[in-house]
Amino acid sequence: MKYIGGFLMALADSVPGVSGGTIAFLLGIYDDFINSINYLISGTKEQRKWAFFFLVKLGCGWIVGFVLAVLVLTSLFESNIYRVSSLFLGFIIFSIPLICSEEKETMKGHYLNLIFTAIGIAIVIAITIFNPAKSDSTDVMVFSIGNAFFVFLAGMIAISAMVLPGISGSTILLILGLYMPIMNSIKELLHLDFSALPIVACFGFGILAGALITFKVIKWALANYRSQTIYLVIGLMLGSLYSIIRGPETLDNPQPAMTFSTFSILFFVIGGVVIGGLQLLKHIKPEEKNN
Repeated sequence: MKYIGGFLMALADSVPGVSGGTIAFLLGIYDDFINSINYLISGTKEQRKWAFFFLVKLGCGWIVGFVLAVLVLTSLFESNIYRVSSLFLGFIIFSIPLICSEEKETMKGHYLNLIFTAIGIAIVIAITIFNPAKSDSTDVMVFSIGNAFFVFLAGMIAISAMVLPGISGSTILLILGLYMPIMNSIKELLHLDFSALPIVACFGFGILAGALITFKVIKWALANYRSQTIYLVIGLMLGSLYSIIRGPETLDNPQPAMTFSTFSILFFVIGGVVIGGLQLLKHIKPEEKNN
């Protein structure tokens, strides 16, 4: 399950929609995922050993899934943006009821925390509307101090979103106009073209810096303010629906935002079927929990 979980998390992390954290949550390995990072940093010898092997198995699946996603998605994304976006909408909309069901005891009786849902929605919509990226986002991959700082910051934000069971880090990159430039640059690196390596390295350092902060914060928030955190996550997911609808406007060759006429019900339903399949997969082979 860990290999499969890592593979599916990578696919989710690579596309705007649900995050890898959402996939881990649906598969029932999210708490182990968060704990493994913390154990690796500050756990006992036994906890570090367990965390190491857990992350190795998860990481192997993740690498395979990410490479596959980069090679395939970069060629499909722009040419099939409305179908792909419809698929992402299906991922999110069908995931929300499952998260609410899994966390019903956490959410029950804490309806004042809906304010955190509103905050989550507002955050994502605000980022989408006040997009700091230029419409010609290809220039951002040319190395400069300003671009390096912007991409580093984007990496920090993206990994934070990837870890949370909510909005995808790739959705954040899409909002910022960086999704296709980053994906294309990684694809070029896989083909041994290192022209974009400096900017991709800045993005990688941003991910590392963000991860060091994010895992501690999320573990603390879930342990002490789980209800508020779950309500916030749902808000982030709901807000990302708006971002995905506006996503075509951020492409290198901008397209009109999605409308009812460009929405694909077929791909939307496929997204729902995939999420339902993940929920079934969770019950096929229960994970061994670390004590």
